[in-house]
Amino acid sequence: MSEGLADANNHSTPALEALYGRWSVSGAGLLLSGNVQVDRWHLERPGNIVIDDESGLRQLRALAKAGTAGGAHFWLQLSHTGRQVVSEINPSPLAPSSVEIELPPGINLIFAPPREMTEADIEKVIQQFAFAARQTRTAGFTGVHLHAAHGYLLSQFLSPRSNRRTDRWGGSLENRARLLFEVIAAVREAVGKDFPLGIKLNASDFQKGGFTNAECIELVGMLNHTSLDLLELSGGSLEQPKPVGLAVKDEGQDALPERTIKRQAYFIEFAGAVRAAAQMPVMVTGNFRSVAGMVAALDNGELDVVGIGRPMIANPLTPAGLLSGEIEETITPETSLAVFYILPWFYMQIVRLGDGLDPDLSLGGPEAAAKFQETEQRIMTDLLERRSRDVASDRFAEGLVTQ
Repeated sequence: MSEGLADANNHSTPALEALYGRWSVSGAGLLLSGNVQVDRWHLERPGNIVIDDESGLRQLRALAKAGTAGGAHFWLQLSHTGRQVVSEINPSPLAPSSVEIELPPGINLIFAPPREMTEADIEKVIQQFAFAARQTRTAGFTGVHLHAAHGYLLSQFLSPRSNRRTDRWGGSLENRARLLFEVIAAVREAVGKDFPLGIKLNASDFQKGGFTNAECIELVGMLNHTSLDLLELSGGSLEQPKPVGLAVKDEGQDALPERTIKRQAYFIEFAGAVRAAAQMPVMVTGNFRSVAGMVAALDNGELDVVGIGRPMIANPLTPAGLLSGEIEETITPETSLAVFYILPWFYMQIVRLGDGLDPDLSLGGPEAAAKFQETEQRIMTDLLERRSRDVASDRFAEGLVTQ
């Protein structure tokens, strides 16, 4: 659900306002934004919103107003990519340890070797999350969501595969989770006791030697002692793309035999045990496509909140249709797309929604991929040119260059 619609300053835009304005009347009770980064040198995509200074507040206010216009809650999802940022954006990204990403075949991206974070780096990240959360509340959003899944920085600290530290930030689960708990505490202090705070957490990394479902359940028991208001379960990462239903390598101890994968939602097999351990509401996101499946998960006590993503792109009124009984099964255009066309197809539909257009369900996978590559490269070029001008301006101001 990454939008990629920010401008070259990584500020919100009228396109984002149009997108979330449309979703505000979708029938959903809560909207979660795509990745909003707390550090402009750690972007998941060049078109991410960034909140790491005072600029952009006016644009954020307009976005918050648009996304709440229909009465829905609208929470910003704050993230730090850690090592999961392409080298064009950051040739020396931060990570818990100097462990490179193992990319699946077919992903033509270049990631630079990460630099192990110092204590000062870690403390800075904690304060970056707190600052961005404070700005989120000031701008008028109704909550904040911390991205601790999908292989981004908080998730990297949780995983023994990417966190090989021997200090107080690595080793035991308690140590690997220390950054997450420090961020939660700092964010809570920044936004106050009455502001909703959620996190997105992997039910499992689905990788041999990674963060497991058993560790997730143990961690949830620890999170019960914090002030979290919502726990969202997802899973996987760029190395193991379970968010699109794929496993490209050994899933480790959480692999499910094919005969047991009988439910439509990717992570529902793990949700019941997590919910039993959790003292906060649990939301599950990933491949819910039918009213029957959603109701069964609720009736079985496996979750409290149903999360949907791609159906709201293909049909922005999906939640209202599900609630009214008009829709029994959501649109599933991804089933007719080759796997590496799925994300480009949905990204280009987001662009259409941001332009005030309806989704184009006739768009083909290869055409979507070509349009996405062209669009993303243009945004990347604009970002890098802007950065180059900013660097030159800063150097001139410091008297390091002359005109």
